[in-house]
Amino acid sequence: MPGPDSGELPAAVLEALFTQAPVGLYVFDEQLRVVRYNSAGPWVRGLPEESVLGKRLDEVAEGFDDPEFPELARRVLAGESRVQDRLLRGRPPTAPDQEVVVSVSVFRVRPGGGPVLGVAVAQDVTARQRVADRLEILHDAHRAIGTSLDMRATAEALADVVVGRFADAVSVDVLDEAVRGARPPAGPVDADVPLRRVVFRSVDDGPARLRSGGLSTFPFPTPFTQSLRDAAPRLVARLTPDEPWLAADPERARRLTEAGVHSFLVTPLVVRGTVLGITAHYRHRDPRPYDEEDLALAEQLARRTALSIDNARSYAYERGIASTLQRQLLPRTPPPLTAVETAPLHLPGTTGAGGDWYDVIPLSGARVALTVGDVTGSGIEAAAAMGRLRTALLALATRDLAPEEVLACLDDITTELAPEHGEPVTASCLYAVFDPITRACIAASAGHAAPVAVGPEGDPIRFAVPAGPLLGTRRGGYEPAGVTLPDGATLAFYTNGLVPSTPGPDTEAARATLHRVLAQSGRTPRQLADDVVYALMREPVEDDAVLLIARTRGLDEDHVAEWTLPADPAVVGTARRLAAHQLTAWGLDDLAFTTELIVTELLTNALRYGTPPIRLRMIRDRTLVCEVSDGSSTAPYLRHARVTDEGGRGLGLVAQLTGRWGTRFAHRGKTIWCEQPLEDGDEPGTARAD
Repeated sequence: MPGPDSGELPAAVLEALFTQAPVGLYVFDEQLRVVRYNSAGPWVRGLPEESVLGKRLDEVAEGFDDPEFPELARRVLAGESRVQDRLLRGRPPTAPDQEVVVSVSVFRVRPGGGPVLGVAVAQDVTARQRVADRLEILHDAHRAIGTSLDMRATAEALADVVVGRFADAVSVDVLDEAVRGARPPAGPVDADVPLRRVVFRSVDDGPARLRSGGLSTFPFPTPFTQSLRDAAPRLVARLTPDEPWLAADPERARRLTEAGVHSFLVTPLVVRGTVLGITAHYRHRDPRPYDEEDLALAEQLARRTALSIDNARSYAYERGIASTLQRQLLPRTPPPLTAVETAPLHLPGTTGAGGDWYDVIPLSGARVALTVGDVTGSGIEAAAAMGRLRTALLALATRDLAPEEVLACLDDITTELAPEHGEPVTASCLYAVFDPITRACIAASAGHAAPVAVGPEGDPIRFAVPAGPLLGTRRGGYEPAGVTLPDGATLAFYTNGLVPSTPGPDTEAARATLHRVLAQSGRTPRQLADDVVYALMREPVEDDAVLLIARTRGLDEDHVAEWTLPADPAVVGTARRLAAHQLTAWGLDDLAFTTELIVTELLTNALRYGTPPIRLRMIRDRTLVCEVSDGSSTAPYLRHARVTDEGGRGLGLVAQLTGRWGTRFAHRGKTIWCEQPLEDGDEPGTARAD
């Protein structure tokens, strides 16, 4: 028996190793030329010996593109590095339609003190790697799909995962009613039901590229309609021109042929028995045909995608309800007013309805309240809270409270809006009151940005309103700020969906742009509102936004008459004559009898229950306003006098003779006011804004 030093055993072992090893073995010299090999290697199966021996490694491994491999082999020969289980992907010359994955390890040897040689061990791990690749695709899909409640973003996430790895092109088509938020009925989907192309992605821009967003149907019968009808996937392993279903859809057949598609998969998007649409995976560059294992992977991807699309559909449905609710809760058209010309604009966000609102509220004395606000959060809850806050604000405004008092009361109301077991409701709000007689604008803010104001010539007007705490925090402390606005001044009230509320360069740049747009001459408030959107919003934003443009218009002096009267009952007759004389000057003699009666009742009430000074003021606006002021803060109330009562009918009579009446309080005293409607065609006089 030969001994270990005889040299016979190593030669026999070496021969057995090269003839019986199940993996490829390649011995190469310092020039990377193959000096010995076995036929088990995945690179050389079926190749003649002269195509391997004496060839360099990269020449032998033709079809496996790894430009770093030759340099790594040289470094191994130099003892500088080692290569272990390096994966090479390619298509060997003997099977160019099959992708092979090879695990390669390289080490150096120096037999008997001779020259240094390299040994490369190559093992075909295609089957194992395909399983790993599928698992990696599934892992990436679970991480990427479902992170958004936007249907298109969900489909784009699927395309990001599969294109270039599992498919050369992918399309996602969803039933149009599902895209719009409705839930399709369970059961088969007829061929004439329209589907919307949510996404199409390809590794190239070949002729088969289809734009997203289109609405179409699939002709019957095709693999697409079959999958929609029975909610089962379809595998077309090898697409040939004689496929019988191609005659039913010649246009799609032409596109597939031009693109070189040779294999594709169709998988339905099914959630709880309801078909939402289909996905299709195509191969035109990758020569491998799809198989049953690929179909199983496509089904898993479709289930993940379908669930996310259904979540997006449900969100779109709820967003539609919330947007409708918000739209219904916002004011329709601002009332025509003398004090201001307004143009509101509401821009819904892409993520759904929010709590943004605006309002233009007529007040007594020809004044007007301008307000914008934003409830924190979005969705139905935010829209509902906005509606309740706006209703409360309207009620507070009719009490003629000062802006800071309105916000203080609204702060208390907001704290009561929180659900029993939910997050507290908070909101920002800016409330301003403009008086067209004095041209004064007084505003207070609850965590809201101050308006941007410019004069009639485009010059900026400083209007710094201190931002107090948000509504709903019960911290109070709202401070008013005022400015006198010339006729023709323009103000822009906005929410943070249009201009960021956080101080910083972006906010300052946006406000500067807003200043520049408002400074344009010859533009109406409606035109300015659109100009602001064009300048500030390059694309739809997630948060909704509100913009309210207001241009001030002062009331002419000859449309206001005011008298200070002594606290003497005899002055009532004088006041009636003064009122009648003023009505004659205004051409309103037909209102003389009613107005004299109103003046008598209001003035008598002030003389009896109030304190000096006593003033009578008449305003000819869109209505005829009569006001009597005194120094007492005692609030009058409307009594319902009985038949036997001798008094108590004064305010009741005023309420019946006028359209509106009320009381507003100042720092000292109060004012009782009432409005009589004017005949059609009686237009008030205003100072020109131009």
